[in-house]
Amino acid sequence: MSSSERESAGISSRSRFEHTAEDSGNPKRNADLSVENQNWIRWFRQTSPYINANRGKRLVIALSGDALDHENLIDIVHDVAMLNSLGVKIVLVFGARPQINRALHQAGIDDQVCGKLRVTSARAMPHVLQAAGGLRCQLEALLSAGMANSPMHGASIKVISGNFVMSRPVGVLDGVDYGFTGRVRKVDAHAIQQFLDQQAIVLLPSIGYSLTGEAFNLSYEDVAASVASAIGAHKLIMFSEQGGILDGNGDLIRELSLARAQRLLAQVEGVSPQDALDPECRDLLAFICTACHQGVDRSYVLSFQHEGALLQEMFTRDGLGTMISAQDYEQIRPAKLTDIGGISELLRPLEEQGILIRRSRELLEMEIDKFTVDERDGGIIGCAALYPYPSERIGELACFAVSSRYRRHGRGDTLLQIIEDKARRLKLNRIFALTTQTEHWFRERGFVPASINELPESKRAAYNNQRNSKLFIKML
Repeated sequence: MSSSERESAGISSRSRFEHTAEDSGNPKRNADLSVENQNWIRWFRQTSPYINANRGKRLVIALSGDALDHENLIDIVHDVAMLNSLGVKIVLVFGARPQINRALHQAGIDDQVCGKLRVTSARAMPHVLQAAGGLRCQLEALLSAGMANSPMHGASIKVISGNFVMSRPVGVLDGVDYGFTGRVRKVDAHAIQQFLDQQAIVLLPSIGYSLTGEAFNLSYEDVAASVASAIGAHKLIMFSEQGGILDGNGDLIRELSLARAQRLLAQVEGVSPQDALDPECRDLLAFICTACHQGVDRSYVLSFQHEGALLQEMFTRDGLGTMISAQDYEQIRPAKLTDIGGISELLRPLEEQGILIRRSRELLEMEIDKFTVDERDGGIIGCAALYPYPSERIGELACFAVSSRYRRHGRGDTLLQIIEDKARRLKLNRIFALTTQTEHWFRERGFVPASINELPESKRAAYNNQRNSKLFIKML
C-alpha cells in the first residue's frame, strides 16, 4: 500500500506493524509484534464462520435510555457500524426513560408511573418528543462520524428514521388514564425492509404515530420486539443494565429455551430462587417471548456496560449475556460422519494426557454409529460411545468426554442418561466403563467396582494391563 493510499484509508504513515531500523535492533519488540500478529490472525480466522453466517441477516438492536447515557455508547456505535460494514441489516431502536425523567423534572411536571408504565399527560408529551428527538440526532451524529484513524473512518453509513411504527393509546387501566402512553399497533415492515436492502441503518425512537395524527410514548422493548417480529429478524439484541436475565438469587441465566422462559414468567409462589425470575427482568422477558413466538429465532440480553459485548455475542460461540432461543441452540443427537473432525478435536487432549485410548480417524469412521454427540451452535462439545455385547447383554461406555469449558453443567449426566436409554433399547441389562482418573464420578452415578474377569470375553482378551484401568459396572 502506497503512502497516499494509507492516508486515504485513514492509516498513519508509520503503521504499528511496520519495522524501522531502530525496531529491528529490539528483539523483544519484534517478538511482541509477532505474537500480536499471530493472535490477530487466529482470531480473524475463528470469526470468519460467524461473519459468513450473519451477512445479509436482519438484526434488531435495542438500546435503553440508560445505555445512551453510559460512556460505553460510543463503542457500541462503533460496533454497530462494523456490523453494518459486514453486511448485517440493522434496525436500531432506542429508549429515553432517564432523559424524559430529567426533562419533566426540569419543567416542573410530575412524573407519574403506574406499574411499569409512565402516565404521559398532554403537558408532558412535548418534553417526551423533545427528549426522543434529541437522542435521535445524537445517534445520527455518532453514526455519521468518519474521522481518520477512528473505527468509523470510511464507513459512510446512511441512517433512516421515519413513521414506520403505528400505535394506539393504552387507554384506561384500573381507573388510570394513561394519556399519550401507547402500544405498538402496526409496523411498516415493507418500508423498513426496502431501506435495509439499501444497506441503511433504520433508527427508531420509542415513539409511535396514530391514524388520527397523534404521537404516543411507547416502551422501547415493545417497539424492538414488534419490529423484530414484523421484519422477520434473525436476532433481537436488547441492551440493559442487568446484562442478562437474572434468577431469584440475582444470578445470571446464560441460556433459556422459549419453554423455560414461559415457565419463569408463569412462576408460582414457593419455587426455589433458581427456578424464579428477578422481578426487574419480567417485562423484558415477556416482550422477548412474544418476539420468539412470532418468528424471531434468537434473542439476547446484554450489558451496555461491557465493552465489546455486541461483537462477542455475534462472533463467538458463547457470548456474554442471556440467550433466549425459540429452537434448541444445543442438541444431543446420534453422530454423523461430518462430526468426526469435531469428535477428534474433543478427544485429542484426553488422549494426549493418557485418559483415553487414542483412536484413529479411520477407526472413528468405522464406528461412528456407536457415538452420540452434544452439539452446540455447530460445534461438538461432548460425546460418548456405546459398544454393545449382545450375547452377554452388556455394553461399554467409551470415549466419554465433555469439553472443559462446558463441564459442571450437567452435560455429562445427560449424555450418560442417553447412553443408558440406548442400552435398554438394545435389551442390555448392564453397562461398564474402564477409567483411570474418574472413579468417583462413576461411583456417584451408581457404578460399582468390578473384577476384570467380569468383562466380556473379547474385551477381556484386549485389556491393557499396563494402563491398569479400573472397571465399573452399572445395572440398568
